[in-house]
Amino acid sequence: MKAFPAIDLKDNKCVRLTKGIDSTSQIFNSDPVEQAKYFEDQGSTRLHLVDLDSAFGRSEINTKIIQEIRNSISIPIQLGGGIRNNKIAKKYFELGINYLIIGSYAVKNIEKVTELSESFQDSIYVALDVLGKNIMINGWQQKSFFTPTKLFQHYDKTKIRGYVLTDIENDGMLSGLNLNMISLNLTLTIKKLIVGGGLKDMRDIEELKKIQTPQLEGVIAGKAFYVGDIDLKKADKLLSTNA
Repeated sequence: MKAFPAIDLKDNKCVRLTKGIDSTSQIFNSDPVEQAKYFEDQGSTRLHLVDLDSAFGRSEINTKIIQEIRNSISIPIQLGGGIRNNKIAKKYFELGINYLIIGSYAVKNIEKVTELSESFQDSIYVALDVLGKNIMINGWQQKSFFTPTKLFQHYDKTKIRGYVLTDIENDGMLSGLNLNMISLNLTLTIKKLIVGGGLKDMRDIEELKKIQTPQLEGVIAGKAFYVGDIDLKKADKLLSTNA
């Protein structure tokens, strides 16, 4: 398991939100390219990149900066936000993005995302953006009728790589990971799981390590890194040791 540092893009800047609410945007770096280079220099093995503008229906604002980030670093990138058809997904793969995280589109168009996973095997994650028991869609603004369990029933049989599980209630709150939610969902799927939402400090990393399995692929480090509560090198070292 690894810690994947996050860059959330809004108006070509690196920001963080609270509980995914658009109006809570706080700028942490006005140069996302330099931020991405920093993460690679720190030894991070993958970048978690989110296009917030696209997630909220404002497409194309960050396309150029996403390409610049891709060209500036060699580590893999997983990208989410506003991927609402196969054409958009294929465009990102053509740009050199390694993995895509698909939320609303994966809930509303299971057959099409299944088809996409056949063309790009082991490169698609389905986003499980959970509030209460339900998965939220459309920039986390609308409740769907799906739970993670229902999506597992569909997508565990496909060629997707896995799922990105986010606890919306804790996202950006620095309140601690929802370890019970993580442990439960690990028992319900056979696919890989990346988790996020609420990472607070190194104690969270220590607790997450206790439930570490090969199935638990990574944890997203967002605001906890930007406010200085997570050391990426120490987190990765801890997560990679067997003791």
